[in-house]
Amino acid sequence: MRWADRLAALLPEEAAPVFRTQEMVRAAIEQACRSSDGLATFHQIGQSEEGRPLDAVVMGRGQRSVLLLAGAHADEPVGPETLRWLITEGMRRPDLLQPLLERVRFVILPHINPDGELRNRSWTERWPSLEAYLTGIVRELPGRDLEFGYPDLRVENRAIARFLQAYAPFALYINLHSMGFAEGALLLIERHWSFRTEALQRAFIEAVRVAGLELHDHNRKGEKGFFYLGPGFMTTPEGEAMRTFFLAQGDAQTASHFRMSSMEFVRRLGGDPLCLVTELPLFVVRHRPSPPGVPVAYLELREQLPELRLRVEKGQSLDEARRLFGLRALPLPVAMRLQLQTIGLALEAIGV
Repeated sequence: MRWADRLAALLPEEAAPVFRTQEMVRAAIEQACRSSDGLATFHQIGQSEEGRPLDAVVMGRGQRSVLLLAGAHADEPVGPETLRWLITEGMRRPDLLQPLLERVRFVILPHINPDGELRNRSWTERWPSLEAYLTGIVRELPGRDLEFGYPDLRVENRAIARFLQAYAPFALYINLHSMGFAEGALLLIERHWSFRTEALQRAFIEAVRVAGLELHDHNRKGEKGFFYLGPGFMTTPEGEAMRTFFLAQGDAQTASHFRMSSMEFVRRLGGDPLCLVTELPLFVVRHRPSPPGVPVAYLELREQLPELRLRVEKGQSLDEARRLFGLRALPLPVAMRLQLQTIGLALEAIGV
């Protein structure tokens, strides 16, 4: 059985996961590690700014280290739920993952922003309400963004940086992200690997198709370091590219907030890791015929989002927007399964 299939099998067809907080699942993760006969260990690596624990799990006995991280943007809860499921279900069914865990050592940080997670509970508790999402999302601005804060922007960045140094170098790093709205799935590939991943890209396209999704085809022409690799693929952004973008706009203050991205930091730890970022939509926008690289429907919706938020605040219906853009929530099990499959496909790409 391929690694993608083994990992996806952790999420059975009848599964109905929901968005949970760290407080809701932390004890279960600790117990899964205690009951693993040494296959997994639980670590509190530090605390958040508001004193909440920052946790990590090291799972497996293999010689190659694989880093999985989620929660940098706390309005993107699919990744954390996927990693929590991977730990608890993986330890509940060790026979399924045993061959993999003898070959790799997973270093898993399920949620690196527990403070932000709680600030988004007003909509994650009401998922899949579009209205709750539009009025409840809380996203941190540059200067507070953990993703571009390595190694020392915030106390969380410092704790993560210290912890990762003990397990470096990494053969693979996957950061699980989401997009609020998109016409389909997107995979970001760190530039050093962009032309070494043709088989991975083909496999990802097939997994997306089976999941009933399109690819999000957006050519941002290098904006903020997002270089186009083809429909559904672009490079990961970098801190220097972010600084350059804002300096070109005359915004030196915002530019000064950007340090290294997590991908840049992991590469600084040595080796030649394949670094990926998954970007799956929370709400799918119906694709319209468009020129290559121009997601027309998505761009139109993005322009209307402020007005749609205002409509919700006034108690007005969003039915017209739903009809016009074909908006639908991507079911959480579908998104989680695709995240797990992508982890498996990446493992195959590095020859595990």
